[in-house]
Amino acid sequence: MSFEVHIRKARRSEADDLGEVFFKAVREGPSPYTEAQRAAWAPAPRTGADWADRVFAGEVMTAEAGDGSLAGFVTMDATGYSDFAYILPEARGRGLFRRLYTPLEADALAAGARRFSTHASLMARPAYEAVGFSVVRDETVEVNGERLDRFDMEKLTGA
Repeated sequence: MSFEVHIRKARRSEADDLGEVFFKAVREGPSPYTEAQRAAWAPAPRTGADWADRVFAGEVMTAEAGDGSLAGFVTMDATGYSDFAYILPEARGRGLFRRLYTPLEADALAAGARRFSTHASLMARPAYEAVGFSVVRDETVEVNGERLDRFDMEKLTGA
């Protein structure tokens, strides 16, 4: 994969491709989660209409590599909630999260959002902190029989 990427809005027809990015981002590369936790979180790539409806509940920005493959994506709904933020392991550490997140926040601000929120994984927390989010509380959720630590986070902006 070339690391020269084009940031653009994702197309609904790419939902299954985003599901593959989600799967690889969780299951491959270094992670603070155990293999059992990773397998519970992402037992298989997400596909189908229910997945497409969830991922496209708001705006989706994606990073498209020169070869047409997707390197990552971030979502944000109309309330300022960012549900998904996944970057392939080989594309991490290159500023993609910020490049994907920034236009989503700008659009939400223009639409009147003043509070942004997410439930960030151990891996995503530093990326959200880098764009101004703070931890509201630590959380533990159960997914397919495994307990996963995460963070309820928010970012407040002026009126």
